[in-house]
Amino acid sequence: MAKILFVEDDLSLASIVSDNLRAQGHLLEHSADGTEAREMLLISSYELLILDWDLPGMTGLELCRLYRERGGGSPVLILTAKTHIEEKESGLDSGADDYLTKPFEMRELSARIRALLRRPERLSDTTLIYGCLKLDTAAHRLFVNENEIELLPKEYALVEFFLKHPNQVFSLEALQQRIWPSTSEASPEAIRVHVARIRSKLQGVGNKPIIKTAFKTGYMFDTSSVE
Repeated sequence: MAKILFVEDDLSLASIVSDNLRAQGHLLEHSADGTEAREMLLISSYELLILDWDLPGMTGLELCRLYRERGGGSPVLILTAKTHIEEKESGLDSGADDYLTKPFEMRELSARIRALLRRPERLSDTTLIYGCLKLDTAAHRLFVNENEIELLPKEYALVEFFLKHPNQVFSLEALQQRIWPSTSEASPEAIRVHVARIRSKLQGVGNKPIIKTAFKTGYMFDTSSVE
């Protein structure tokens, strides 16, 4: 699962793509306007941006370039009907990671997304493994020593995020931005409750908590706890 910003002003295409990506388990937020999308990027973080080239308010290329200038590091996929090599070069030179020409098949879009989200150091297709922990990101299932651990949707989203970003400390605000929609009213206390539930369900795995509290900072997935 990934939190994705999808910016497309063709509402028919946007509906089809949004339904498909949500069915695959992604948390998707859509905008039909480049200027609105720019504001969304200021208040929320995303693991992937899918940007149409021609947008009202601000083009996808302008949005991508601005995102990179502000230090945005998530992968960017540009969608467009433009086919000339010079136009493709412009798209990639703006900071995009990939380029998909319209019309396209959903299977190809899904494959491009998987490739952009893949983390080769720990990710093999759809499985993340750390010691006795195994996460099936396609089926949204967590296993400890081959025994499945039942997780609620937001618990799963947090576990997947932590396992994809090992040994990195995230504040409550950062977790809220990455896991919850920008329109959500999730509170820091709600995040603490979810983390506490995850810890309870993983109690007994390793010699210390899987999700470690960084004093006055936030939480991190401590890989040494499962080695």
